[in-house]
Amino acid sequence: MSRPKIAIIGSGIAGLTAASKLHPDFDIQLYEYNDYLGGHTNTHDVTVEGVVYPVNTGFIVYNDWVYSNFNALMAPLAVERQAAEMSFSISDEVTGLEYNGRNLDTLFAQRRNLWSPKFYRMVADIIRFNRLSTEDLAADRLTADITMGQYLNRHKLGAAFTAQYIIPMGAAIWSTDEATILDLPALFFIRFFNNHGLLSVTNRPQWYVLKGGSRSYVAPLTEPFAERVHLNSRIDRVERRSDGVTLHFADGAEHNFDQVVFACHSDQALALLAEPTDAELSVLGAMKYADNDVVLHTDEALLPKQKKVWAAWNYHLGADKSKPASLTYNMNILQSFDSAPVTFCVTLNRTELIDPDKIIARFNYAHPVFSRASLAAQARYADIGNTNRSHFCGAYWFNGFHEDGVNSALRVVDDLHNRPHTAAKHRHESERVAEHE
Repeated sequence: MSRPKIAIIGSGIAGLTAASKLHPDFDIQLYEYNDYLGGHTNTHDVTVEGVVYPVNTGFIVYNDWVYSNFNALMAPLAVERQAAEMSFSISDEVTGLEYNGRNLDTLFAQRRNLWSPKFYRMVADIIRFNRLSTEDLAADRLTADITMGQYLNRHKLGAAFTAQYIIPMGAAIWSTDEATILDLPALFFIRFFNNHGLLSVTNRPQWYVLKGGSRSYVAPLTEPFAERVHLNSRIDRVERRSDGVTLHFADGAEHNFDQVVFACHSDQALALLAEPTDAELSVLGAMKYADNDVVLHTDEALLPKQKKVWAAWNYHLGADKSKPASLTYNMNILQSFDSAPVTFCVTLNRTELIDPDKIIARFNYAHPVFSRASLAAQARYADIGNTNRSHFCGAYWFNGFHEDGVNSALRVVDDLHNRPHTAAKHRHESERVAEHE
């Protein structure tokens, strides 16, 4: 008996996870629009003085606290990892403030802050926020209708803490504009911070990068089904009928399948559907994406003025709070390029300030924009998933990160195997894991 034919559209971590789990039991075909596999897993080789540096430009780090299913996916691949530093700095162009939270020396890198009551108030508010939010989360005092702005006001947390700590932290994590952060549900925000150890000064997970760049897992993961992978695939539309699914390609080709897995972004999936249902229009339409201009370069001028403040993540605070998040990753710190003669930087949304002669490559990465509407749509997965011969996966269904892409794909795999959502169970367990560390 022939195996059911499954089309998988998109080769980010969700598509790769779905393909790796489905190919033993189904006749899969994986279609990718780009000329490489991996989506945001995009490592760029840079040669300097005869040495090749595999610099990550999208997916960079993961940990053992909440990336349980991603780690399980990596385990049989024998990919090596190495510890990574996850320090965070702020540079405020309006006030001139710079600090790096790694230790007391970097926190007070600007020695004038030793005599600044405003700065001490911000530090005290950080400690108070960590305590209060942890307590409120444990006591189930956070409801979905309380926004971060309302939460901060309720606890009378100061303007400096809000503007120069919590907002840039959130904007950096979700690659979104600063104005959006205060409108996020406090439960979503605080639970994420708690899971990743960001509400503790000392009890934090060890973060890791993959040796040889993040892309090092792609080849061994896809090797068993490499002949079923199709790059540079231009799909115009997906037509669904009671007896099957047809993919229509830009070159006029048509391929028929029994089921289709949309492992692309929510807006891309919606655009591909020839006749989306009302539920699909409502659910997928509520989960937006925003483009980010990403540049790999060696211009140290995009890092804080004081080298002591340089961190793994370096957030730039500007005057316009409606602009997209602006930060620079110091890849020498993140990937331990200790002997590199240049500083490899990956900067989001400050392209016009980078010395053109120091630009190595440019990319455009779209990230999910989280809002009360999108989080409500996440809860409606059952309205569109595993219906009409269609399945949807991607990190946008949860928190927007690699583990979320894996978990969303495992949910689709469970559906196609007609079994309960074991992946959802693992995800809910991961939401509590930090509490027991």
